[in-house]
Amino acid sequence: MLDTAIIGGGLCGVALARSQHRRGRGVGLFEARGRLGGRILSAASAGSGPATDLGPTWYWPDTQPLMKSLVAELDLPDIPQHDDGSVLHLNDPDKMPERIDGKRIHEAARRLGGGMARLVDGLAIDLPPGLLHLNHVLTSICDHGDHVVLKFSTADDIVEFRARHVVLAIPPRLLEEAIRFEPDLDETTLEAMRSAETWMAAQAKVMIAYGRAYWREAGHSGNAFVTHEQAVVGEIFDACDGDAAALGGFLALSPELRSSFSAGLSLLMENQMAQVFGAALENGEQHYQDWATEPFTCSALDRASALSEHVDVANPMLRRAQWNGRLYLGGSETASRGAGYLEGALEAARRIDLALNRNWAQAGPSAPDSRLSDHATSVNAANLAHFGAWVAAQGDAAFDGYRHRLNRSLAAQQREQLTQRAILESMEEVFDNALAMLDGLDFDVDVVTVERGRSSLTPAVQQPFGDLMQSVLDDVVAFNRTSCALSNFPDEHHLSREYTQVIMRDIAAAWLEFSLAANRLLLAKADVHDRRLQATKLTGVSS
Repeated sequence: MLDTAIIGGGLCGVALARSQHRRGRGVGLFEARGRLGGRILSAASAGSGPATDLGPTWYWPDTQPLMKSLVAELDLPDIPQHDDGSVLHLNDPDKMPERIDGKRIHEAARRLGGGMARLVDGLAIDLPPGLLHLNHVLTSICDHGDHVVLKFSTADDIVEFRARHVVLAIPPRLLEEAIRFEPDLDETTLEAMRSAETWMAAQAKVMIAYGRAYWREAGHSGNAFVTHEQAVVGEIFDACDGDAAALGGFLALSPELRSSFSAGLSLLMENQMAQVFGAALENGEQHYQDWATEPFTCSALDRASALSEHVDVANPMLRRAQWNGRLYLGGSETASRGAGYLEGALEAARRIDLALNRNWAQAGPSAPDSRLSDHATSVNAANLAHFGAWVAAQGDAAFDGYRHRLNRSLAAQQREQLTQRAILESMEEVFDNALAMLDGLDFDVDVVTVERGRSSLTPAVQQPFGDLMQSVLDDVVAFNRTSCALSNFPDEHHLSREYTQVIMRDIAAAWLEFSLAANRLLLAKADVHDRRLQATKLTGVSS
């Protein structure tokens, strides 16, 4: 039986498999395609031409720390995206394009020399051959209580694997559409999966290699937009890699039109480039990828809906562990930051890696029995660790409390401060439960000091709430942005920075009230202990 089965060999799945393998876990990585990478796809040009990215092309080190760190760790060469601030705009098929200066499109963006696939190759090199299972198409997943059973379709047969934990690093819409779950996931999670647009899934991309960068020689950056009704390639960019020249572009045609024009599409794309940059751009070497035809990338919902405004935070329901921590949803579309981007894939991998490690730690050898400890400090340390773990696990309860209160307010047709009231009440409930939890812990107060009315245990009791409060607020912000029910409440649907700060101040005030109450409780425990000790001494004297 595997410790962890990871389904999906894109960036999230490969990064997670590498991390778990390095920790000594028994991991299996399953991919439906015959290659790793998912939407990362680099095509090699003939001769000395560039490697062209038909999937993700850029990353932004100034705002994507996980990508920046991984590129540095793997020692991969990166290059700045060529962008001198000039853009060509063609909005009439019968006229020449207009040049616009001072308009940087790709500010601070960078590409990987040799193509983005080098990122996946650099991660996968650490994986032993037996860990990887290509051409395995997941068909069903069944919870058996202490493990999960997965069924895959291969070229020859239906095969079955068992694992203690499963990570589905696949676009959520594809999971909801194609995988049978036993038992079914709850409707709230399924709705979140259906609403999670697979970023760029219904798009198509062309990369064309040339003998020379003719556009640069003519003083152009390579950036262009074509917006007339006959546009074939709507957005164009420079894709040179060193001395190897290339242009890339995103098609303006819908999936249906691309299919209709498939026989002549190559010529149409070539003519479009020549119309924008000149006749020298004829006869380039084309590499084309229509992601809408990829069954392991694009769902029916993705094909049927137009690409909407990008939201870089996913619905928090997609980050919730299922089946008592045996099942996790991964992939870039589940990320709390950078959803849809490479950064989001790495964020999802890190989140699940941490969750799996917590599971293994909890399943490992238990903490030493405090009754057998020779040191009172270890008793308190164990209690504080237990309390901290409890606090860390309250995120789902706090978020559920928020959603329940929000729905209640909407049902009552309330319209003011919906988010503020719901999240504050939910966090106050967590703080009340935390006081009850704290009251039930048996601290050894002999080693506890009190200075200026504060117990030395109080800072450790306060500390775990910082991450909890921020994560709950992040989940609320993400949920609101993806909530159809709040679309008629603009101030709640997209929380402004000012509103968010007001909410955080309210939560911080409630946390302060909890801290004072917790300190009083700890002092009271010490007082009770002192009175009992004094009574014992008096009893001894009288006898």
